[in-house]
Amino acid sequence: MASPNAKILIGIIKAAQQYLKLDDETYRSILVRMTGKNSAKKLTLDELSQVRDYLHDQGYPRKSKRKYGRRPSVPATREAILSKIEALLSDSGRPWEYAESMAKHMFNREKIEWLTFDELSNLMKALIIDAKRRAKNGSPSR
Repeated sequence: MASPNAKILIGIIKAAQQYLKLDDETYRSILVRMTGKNSAKKLTLDELSQVRDYLHDQGYPRKSKRKYGRRPSVPATREAILSKIEALLSDSGRPWEYAESMAKHMFNREKIEWLTFDELSNLMKALIIDAKRRAKNGSPSR
């Protein structure tokens, strides 16, 4: 039985096969040429990774595009401020990466999760100032 990691890699390979519109004969010839095996279920984890990387090189995208990114996880004491930041980002149509890049620029911190209460408050204030500036200039929010 295949490990959970192998099942994930096989799923990625099968999705890439459909995305690249490879017929079964072409798909199996790729497997045989790269690994000497004609079925993804027979491949080891290393071989699966090798085939996956090859299919990425052929044009299969590495990751699905997420429009707004992942919401950071912060302690309950900072949750209210994070909710306000989320609302400000949503109103302006900006992703979480925008706030993270602001945090990196303002406080030299890579992640919002690493900000202190005061730093998170200052980030929120900066987003409020930006929202007011955008409203004053009449620029579209998106």
